[in-house]
Amino acid sequence: MNGNHNQHGNYKRVIDTAETSWDCSQRSRLSGLNVTVLAPNHLADQFGRRLHHFCTSSYLGLDYHPRLLNGAVDAIRQNGTLRIANSRNRCKLGVLDDYEWRLSELFQSHCLATLSCSAASAGVLPLLAAGIFSDKQPPTLVFDRFANASMSHAKSACADETQVLTLPHNDMDQLEQLCRDHPRVAYVADGLYSMGGMCDLEGLLFLQDRYGLLLYLDDSHALSTLGEQGAGLVRPEIDQDNEQTIIVASLDKSFGAGGGLVMLGSERHKRLIHRYGGPTNWSQSLNTAMIGAGLASIELHRTQTLKAAQDKLQKNLKLFDSLVPSEQAGSRSPIRLVRTGDAQSANQLSARLADLGYLTSAVFFPIVPNGSAAVRITLRADMEASVIIHFCTALLELAGAHLHRRVSQR
Repeated sequence: MNGNHNQHGNYKRVIDTAETSWDCSQRSRLSGLNVTVLAPNHLADQFGRRLHHFCTSSYLGLDYHPRLLNGAVDAIRQNGTLRIANSRNRCKLGVLDDYEWRLSELFQSHCLATLSCSAASAGVLPLLAAGIFSDKQPPTLVFDRFANASMSHAKSACADETQVLTLPHNDMDQLEQLCRDHPRVAYVADGLYSMGGMCDLEGLLFLQDRYGLLLYLDDSHALSTLGEQGAGLVRPEIDQDNEQTIIVASLDKSFGAGGGLVMLGSERHKRLIHRYGGPTNWSQSLNTAMIGAGLASIELHRTQTLKAAQDKLQKNLKLFDSLVPSEQAGSRSPIRLVRTGDAQSANQLSARLADLGYLTSAVFFPIVPNGSAAVRITLRADMEASVIIHFCTALLELAGAHLHRRVSQR
C-alpha cells in the first residue's frame, strides 16, 4: 500500500525510462500519425499507408454515423455560435441545459456534461477528497493501482485535502481493512480498464453496503458499449438516488459525440460541482457541435440501432477470441492485449502489422508496468468479419508461437 503519492514527482523517472520506447515508436511510424478518413474504420496516413483501425476507442462506430454528423452541423446552424465563452455557472447555452436533461433522462441519473473526463476528475475528485459529498468529513481517498491517468493525475490536489493511498489492483481485502480502520473511505477505480479487465463491482457494492464506502468509478470504456440504452457496466447496478457513488464516463468513445459525463445521485451534488468544480465550469464548456452530435446519439440510444451495434461488437469479439488467444478472451470488454514483455518487441510487432495495413498500439511503461509491454487491440461493431479474420491471420503469422507461449504460462 502506497501513501501520499505525488504523480508529478515521478515525471523525470518516467521520462528517463520511457523516452527510448517512444522514440522507437515514432521511428516505427506508430505515433505522430496524421490521417485522413477513407471510409468508416479505414484511414490513410502521411506515409501512404491504408490502415484498418484496430486501436480505436469508438467501439460501436457511432462517430461515423450520419445522424451524429448531421446533428453536429444542425446544432451550429441553429444556435448561430460555436460556444458561449464564459464560466458556465454564470451563463450557458440553453441547448446545453437541454442536453444534460436528456442525458439525465437516458441514464436515470443527475448528469453533468464536461469538456472531458480529465476535466471532470480534475474538478470533482478534490471536492470528494475535501468531504464535500460526505457531510464535510474528508474520506481517506484510495486509488486502485491501475486507475486511469485522467483520475490519478488529481492525486496531488487531493493530497492537499486528505490522506491519499494506492492499493494493488482489485484488492478487496486491503480495501475492507481500510474501511474498518477509517471512519470514511472513498475508492477511485475504473469500471472497464483501458488495458483490459474490470473492477470487482460486486465486492465494491458489498463494502459500500456494509461500511458506507464512497465510490468514484470511471466507466468510459463501458458506456454505450454495454447495458440497456448504453448505461454501461456500473450505472445499472447503482440506485438512482445513491449519493455515495459518482460515475464519470467519456462521451468521446462508444457514445460517439465528445466530452465527458458525470453521473450523480442528487441535484444538490450537481449544484456543488457547478459552483466549486473548477475545471468542470471554466469557459471551456462543450461546443454546439459536440452537443448536437450528443443529442443525436441519445436518440440512437433509444432505438434498436444501439442494441444491434452492441450485439455486433460482441459477435466480433467472439470471432477474434476464436482465432487468437489472449488474457481477455471471453470478456465483454472490447480490449485485447498481446503481451510481448518488452517495449521493443511490442513496437516491432505493431510496426509490422501497420505495414500490412492494420493500425494497433504498442503500449509500454508508463502506460503499463515495466515488463508488461503489449500490443493493444480494440475491436468495433462496424468491422467486417473478413477484416478481423485477415488481421488475426497476420497476427498469428507474426506472433503465433509467442502468443500461445505467453497464454500457456498464465
